[in-house]
Amino acid sequence: MLFLGSFPPQPKRWSMPFYYPNWNNDFWRVMGLLFFEDKDHFNLPGQKRFDQARVEAFCRERGMALYDTACEVRRLKDNASDKFLEVVTPTDLPALLARIPECRTLVTTGQKATDVIVETFACPEPPVGGSVEIGTLRFWRMPSTSRAYPLALERKADFYRRLWASE
Repeated sequence: MLFLGSFPPQPKRWSMPFYYPNWNNDFWRVMGLLFFEDKDHFNLPGQKRFDQARVEAFCRERGMALYDTACEVRRLKDNASDKFLEVVTPTDLPALLARIPECRTLVTTGQKATDVIVETFACPEPPVGGSVEIGTLRFWRMPSTSRAYPLALERKADFYRRLWASE
């Protein structure tokens, strides 16, 4: 399963040098809720940081790969919002997928990443929480885990729960 976001925030916003590093992003809280019934499972106690070693071990155990749908972007404002992110050079996703032939599921975690997949593969856009087929792949569109996306953590987790139940 390959999770694709748009592009990381600026390093000053990172709580770890790994995917979904922004402390204000709920991706790792969603995973904690789903798999450990604890939204703080991946937090370092007493710190506003995620436990990178625990996150990486979890990804290996679950068969999760993570990457960005863009390798070059232009930030139109000094923030992490995808709304103000221009994709200059999208990731060569067919080449990336060729390197991981066992991948059967693509998952986007927001609208900008979804737009890149739809454009790259000329496929229909699934509804939030839904999926479509792209050849031998199943493409799921999940809600953004950014706190800027106005959806409660538990509701975001409900969408991701459907994804994992399908596997």
